[in-house]
Amino acid sequence: MAGLKKVVLRTGMEALYFTGAHHLLRPLLGGVGAILTLHHVRPPRTGSFQPNRLLEVSPEFLDDVIKGLRHGGIDIVTLDEMHRRLKEQDFRRRFVCVTFDDGYRDNLRYALPILKRYEAPFAIYIPTSFPDRAGELWWLTLEAVIARHSRVALVMDGEDRRYDCHSTEAKYELYEHIYWWLRSLDSEDELREVVRDLGARYGVDSAAFCKDLCMTWEEIGEIAADPLATIGAHTVNHVMLKKASDADVRGEMQQSAAVIEATLGMRPAHFSYPVGDRTSAGPREFRIAAEAGFKTAVTTRPGVLFPEHAAHLTALPRLSLNGEYQQRRYAKVLLSGAATALWNGFRRVDAA
Repeated sequence: MAGLKKVVLRTGMEALYFTGAHHLLRPLLGGVGAILTLHHVRPPRTGSFQPNRLLEVSPEFLDDVIKGLRHGGIDIVTLDEMHRRLKEQDFRRRFVCVTFDDGYRDNLRYALPILKRYEAPFAIYIPTSFPDRAGELWWLTLEAVIARHSRVALVMDGEDRRYDCHSTEAKYELYEHIYWWLRSLDSEDELREVVRDLGARYGVDSAAFCKDLCMTWEEIGEIAADPLATIGAHTVNHVMLKKASDADVRGEMQQSAAVIEATLGMRPAHFSYPVGDRTSAGPREFRIAAEAGFKTAVTTRPGVLFPEHAAHLTALPRLSLNGEYQQRRYAKVLLSGAATALWNGFRRVDAA
């Protein structure tokens, strides 16, 4: 099913690009700007089973995208400048914000030199448990369990389940099956307990992912000192906030901002919802983010920015630079607004 979805999406974007429809539709659907989402920036990994490959792009692709924006005359701006333009309705020039979620070390090693080369402002949203080395990157634990074993057993919905996953195709199918079952659980605590148990039983050191992949506070401070950088909040524990109580949502937002302020000396004015799709953040979270004092908050709901987003500053859409679609033509189609307009049924704002 996941493979079929990729084929459909790729075919759709190819059609929009090669027919020139994306170029014709851009004046109508392209909005006033866009926010790009990235996670990892690093050389491609080896191995046929990489279910989280969508979260990583190569340095060469990032360089190509940033260079294309510069050559295309699109302003690359800070989140503060985006906020100003939306509030003041200053849309004389199209703009793009470049954002990274989670604070991975490869952002420092591979992305920062590219962004500095093009003098491109950017933002990194930090879940504070990651540099504190208490973070749980549960999606990587699940990947490692399936990658390293040909049989996997777990309790799902009160029943013992056993799965054979000898082939790469079977591993992908199993990952999708367990991942979306985990996402369907009512409680984030329940999800994490299942994954902790899997990691313990199958010998996967979950803590090592956080230590090996995520920046320390010292490294985050190095990036924060660069005038191009904005550090935003991304909760403490990278939880899907829609599954949490009102008090926990406020706590995750406010405590993450407080920890960043205490550590770096600056209180973050901008926020990113972990996971960020419709099942993870909605009107309640948008309201609480505004009440917590954030100037903007970003989702992963796909879309470009329109003037109307000035009234929905804590429910902003983004465009994902997806590791499965690392061609500049796909970035052009996304920035045209054509693909996301079709996805959104031509709604300019999706904040419900």
